[in-house]
Amino acid sequence: MRWRTILLQYCFLLVLCLLIVLEAVPIDIDKTKVKNAQPVDSAKIEPPDTGLYYDEYLKQVIDVLETDNHFREKLQKADIEEIKSGKLSKELDLVSHHVRTKLDELKRQEVGRLRMLIKAKLDSLQDTGIDHHALLKQFDHLNHMNPDKFESMDLDMLIKAATSDLEHYDKTRHEEFKKYEMMKEHERREYLKTLSEEKRKEEESKFEEMKKKHENHPKVNHPGSKDQLKEVWEETDGLDPNDFDPKTFFKLHDVNNDGFLDEQELEALFTKELEKVYDPKNEEDDMVEMEEERLRMREHVMNEVDANKDRLVTLQEFLKATEKKEFLEPDSWETLDQQQFFTEEELKEYENLISLQENELKKKADELQKQKEELQRQHDQLEAQKLEYHQVIQQMEQKKLQQEISPSGPGGESKLQPRM
Repeated sequence: MRWRTILLQYCFLLVLCLLIVLEAVPIDIDKTKVKNAQPVDSAKIEPPDTGLYYDEYLKQVIDVLETDNHFREKLQKADIEEIKSGKLSKELDLVSHHVRTKLDELKRQEVGRLRMLIKAKLDSLQDTGIDHHALLKQFDHLNHMNPDKFESMDLDMLIKAATSDLEHYDKTRHEEFKKYEMMKEHERREYLKTLSEEKRKEEESKFEEMKKKHENHPKVNHPGSKDQLKEVWEETDGLDPNDFDPKTFFKLHDVNNDGFLDEQELEALFTKELEKVYDPKNEEDDMVEMEEERLRMREHVMNEVDANKDRLVTLQEFLKATEKKEFLEPDSWETLDQQQFFTEEELKEYENLISLQENELKKKADELQKQKEELQRQHDQLEAQKLEYHQVIQQMEQKKLQQEISPSGPGGESKLQPRM
């Protein structure tokens, strides 16, 4: 499973526009020495899904605002803090009428989408008498008080919501990974309980064998260190390691030529290291763990290199990091197989939670089964009544038919006389 990567440009909304128009640092590279060099058209690069539930709305607002020359000019002069603080949002009042009309339509569509989501959820719960307008308050990326107009408050709320949500995105991914590992261990232990003593020992032995096999891998270079980057330079870029140059390296891996290394571009640098540990063909290698390792590597490099914490690495930040001792003489890197994801207490607590959830599901299943049985009983009862009514009608029709065929006189004799 490949975790979705995030471009910070969408974290701060319009930063994307600024980064695209900035010229990359001019660096001369002998492309003839680069293996499989391909020209990159930044206009054709599709940004990945941010993972936000309002991702499509976010992208559409960016695309529309980018068409306004005044706003684009203001954006180029703004820094990250001005964008995050909401100062840039006030410039929305000066955009063209055509742009405002498009933004108004986008907001109406988004409000309509959210209302449909609310209605679908309430319908599934068979709830009635709910104020749908009040429920819109739970969505903090737009101003629900004015569902028809896109105002500066909407842009401000969208920026702040996206910034906050993306700052917590990595934390959420770590928490989900921890739950994944605990569930995996829980299921393994539950499976062992179903086995005989002999089979259980065999399974435990196999588990330990696979664990050791996974741990037996080449040394993993410290992410972001000179050794790690030189390996990419040599094996991925096809260049002579003796000619390693940080400035050229930055230019080569700034894929969209916007003058920054974003999170997606950074994560791509760790592929060679991850391949030392994980192989999708091997039963002992878990690809979910590989993506968690990739995330840890990217976070580590960002913490070391990203000086202003905007989740983008500039050339200046990159070059400054290469001057540090950690770049030349890094500590050894501990891979996930050298770490404990959870304690026994945490696992027990998680298992108790699972047990409660299973009991709740069983209770609901029992209730549904009783409802099904009751509906079946009512159905059978209706079918029996229907059959009984049908039989009565048949008897009445047969009696009526007999009366029409054989009419009788007052004494019971037949009125029909034989013809002479």
